[in-house]
Amino acid sequence: MGSAAPTPFMRHEWLSALHDSACASPATGWSPLFLSAHAPGDALDAPPRGVCALYLKNHSRGEYVFDWAWADAYQRHGLAYYPKLLCASPFTPVPGSRLLASSPETRVMLLQAMTQYARAQGLSSAHVLFPDEADREAAQAQGWLIRHGVQFHWRNRVDSPYVDLPDFLASLQRDKRKKIQQERRRVADAGVQVQARLGTDIRPQDWDFFYHCYRNTYLAHGGPPYLSREFFAQVAQRLSDHWLMFTASREGQPVAASLVGVDLAQGVAWGRYWGCIEPIDCLHFELCYYAPLSWCIAQGFQRFEGGAQGEHKMARGLMPEPTCSAHWLADPRFAGAVEDFLAQEGAGISAYVDELKEHSPYKG
Repeated sequence: MGSAAPTPFMRHEWLSALHDSACASPATGWSPLFLSAHAPGDALDAPPRGVCALYLKNHSRGEYVFDWAWADAYQRHGLAYYPKLLCASPFTPVPGSRLLASSPETRVMLLQAMTQYARAQGLSSAHVLFPDEADREAAQAQGWLIRHGVQFHWRNRVDSPYVDLPDFLASLQRDKRKKIQQERRRVADAGVQVQARLGTDIRPQDWDFFYHCYRNTYLAHGGPPYLSREFFAQVAQRLSDHWLMFTASREGQPVAASLVGVDLAQGVAWGRYWGCIEPIDCLHFELCYYAPLSWCIAQGFQRFEGGAQGEHKMARGLMPEPTCSAHWLADPRFAGAVEDFLAQEGAGISAYVDELKEHSPYKG
C-alpha cells in the first residue's frame, strides 16, 4: 500500500493496540471505522487499492488540531457538530501519510468516499489530521479546506552531519550554546545519570516506571492520561523496535523517564511522552531534547520531531516546520465561515513562522 511519508503511528500494530486496550473505543469517544477502496472489476478477495483509518468522534479531545470554536458555533445555531468523521492517528500529532493509496486516483476515491459517507450519515464534517503533502494536495483539489499549523523539528546537517552533541552545540549562537551547557550542568550537578534503552532492551520494570511518570504528568495537569498501561504493554510487544526510552536516576533510584518513537530505517525520531516523580531543575530539557538529540546524532539520524507546540524548543535547535489538516463541512454556510477564518489564521501563522525564523538560534 502506498505511503509517501510512513510512520509507525499508522501501522496496524499501533492502531490495533489502541483499540484492543480500549484507549480508542466507542466508550472513549473514538468509534473506529476502516475505509478501503477497490477498483471496478476487482475480485472480492483482491487486496484493496487504498485504505484509511477513520473514527466517529463525539468530542475533539486527543486530536491536537483544535476545533472547539467550530463546535461551539454549531451549538449556538442549534446544530450538532458531533459526531464528526475523523481520519487520524489517535492521540498522535505526528505528520505522515493518512490516505494509504496505491495511486493519486485512489487517494481521491478515499476522500470522495469519506464525504459520501458523512453525507449519508448526516454528519457535520470530515477531517484529515496531520496529512503528508500528497494527501494535502489531493484534499485541496477536492475542495477541502486546509488549516495550517506549526511544529518544531531538528534536522541533521545534510553535507556534513554532526559528529556529536558538542559539534551540534558549536553550530548555535554563543548565548544559546551557553544556556544549554548550563542546563545540562545543573542536571549533572544534581547527581543525575541518564541511561538509554532501545527496543527489547527496555525491561518490563522500565515500562512500569515510565508509565508511573507518564501518568503523573497528566494528573499534574488535572486529568487522567489518554493511554493505559495495557496499551504500552501491547506496543512494547508489537512495535518493540520503534521505542527508545531514557531513564534518569539519582543515587541509584529512577526519578524520571521519557519515551521516544524511532524508525531506524528512515533515521527519524519522535519525542512522545515524559514524566517524573521528583522535580529536578532542567531535567525535562535533558530527557526530552538533549539526550534524544545526542542519541540521534550518534546514530546518524536525519530528523527529530519534538512534538506539538512549544516555542521554547527553538532555543534547543528545533526549528519551525509547517503542518496542516484538511476539513470538509457539509453545511455551506459554516464552510464559508470557516474558510474565512482559516484564511485569516493562515496569514497569522505565516507571519508567526517568518518572525520565528528571524530569531534562529543558529549562527549566521
